[in-house]
Amino acid sequence: MFSKSKINEPGNKADESSAAKPAAPSETPRAPMGDFAKPATPKAKPPASVLSSDLHITGNIRTTGDIQVEGTVEGDIRAHLLTIGESATIKGEVIADDVVVNGRIVGRVRGLKVRLTATARVEGDIIHKTIAIESGAHFEGSVQRQDDPLSGGKKPAPAAPAAPQAPQG
Repeated sequence: MFSKSKINEPGNKADESSAAKPAAPSETPRAPMGDFAKPATPKAKPPASVLSSDLHITGNIRTTGDIQVEGTVEGDIRAHLLTIGESATIKGEVIADDVVVNGRIVGRVRGLKVRLTATARVEGDIIHKTIAIESGAHFEGSVQRQDDPLSGGKKPAPAAPAAPQAPQG
């Protein structure tokens, strides 16, 4: 079998060799594109976006990446890893896989891992899977553990039984 393919392949390669010279330039751009695509997949993790201390944002922020906030945000933030700097103030709901609070949050915090450092000031409820509160952190609100805190407070199930009760009464 090998001898037959070798006989066929060199004949085809000889034919393609003459055609390969013009094809080589077209293959050259394709090879780098393939090279860039392969490393881009494992290296897809970009650096964290930094919102500087002189930045004031009014509106919601949503990303699948990491954010470091040093300024002020009036709105909800959703991210993978959210780091609230010491000079930062967030007025809104925070939802992230990992939340590290060094600054101030006024609003609900939802995270798989929530960490309040000694400089943290949180006014609002924290819904978490794991939590760490360092000595010196200021916190006013309730703490609730959930296996999936990122799912949100979707509780339409109690409303469904309430609908049948309304016609009965």
